[in-house]
Amino acid sequence: MNIGMEGHMAPKFYGATTIGERGQVVIPAEARRDLDLTPSTKLLVFGSKDKGGIMITKAESFAGFLTKAIGMLSRFEKVLRADIESKGEEGVKEKGKTDDI
Repeated sequence: MNIGMEGHMAPKFYGATTIGERGQVVIPAEARRDLDLTPSTKLLVFGSKDKGGIMITKAESFAGFLTKAIGMLSRFEKVLRADIESKGEEGVKEKGKTDDI
């Protein structure tokens, strides 16, 4: 991977490939080595018909990403709920103050 302009890791460009008559795509050898892609590696293929884009990723990498994302969302939900509850308690206190006036 290369460092992008904003300091983020940018994906490495491995080259171009062509779809064969049977729909097969050859992944460049350097990419296979760098990403540890072997003949038994399970890949997931995502695409956007309207944008004309395609993405291929290792299933195990995507599963790890989803696991981390779900954990992050769960923690975010807890923080958000705590914030909502604390604001609800503050609202009750504030309402009580105006009732006393």
